[in-house]
Amino acid sequence: MAADAFVTLLNEQIGHEYAAHQQYVACAVYYDAETLPQLAKFFYAQALEEREHAMMMVQYLLDADADVIVPGVTAPQVRFEDIVEPVALALAQEKRVTEQINALAGRARAEGDYTSEQFMQWFIKEQVEEVATMSDLLRVVERSKDDPMDIENFMAREMSSGEGADPTAPAAAGDAG
Repeated sequence: MAADAFVTLLNEQIGHEYAAHQQYVACAVYYDAETLPQLAKFFYAQALEEREHAMMMVQYLLDADADVIVPGVTAPQVRFEDIVEPVALALAQEKRVTEQINALAGRARAEGDYTSEQFMQWFIKEQVEEVATMSDLLRVVERSKDDPMDIENFMAREMSSGEGADPTAPAAAGDAG
């Protein structure tokens, strides 16, 4: 059984993941409106990934026979000054989520809830990848902000998703297989 303090924090994290989902949709819509389809595609995919993370957390709580609370979220930022701002916002968001995930793992350990701590290990690994990806993308966008087509070419060449599903990922609620 998951520790009560961990369950409370994980329910809060579900809200953070849904907020990240909405923020990434807002970033994608911004890039779509700017006719930057590669950046839009990337952020739409990021949005789906954040939703998937929330659903993994929901499934874990269901499996642990714990209460699941799906909180509401604050509206995302939808206006951006330039094409750099959404990526900078995304990097800051990923760094914040990394702190939240580490706090969750720390809480599980402090509570002696080793099953929940083990559950969080995949998310810790995922956050290292997310921060690295957004850091790289921010450098590219800052360097090429005056020529968005260079960014689009980079995205098409370097950031196209050729990866399949991660077999080590936790199961997500509603995932039939």
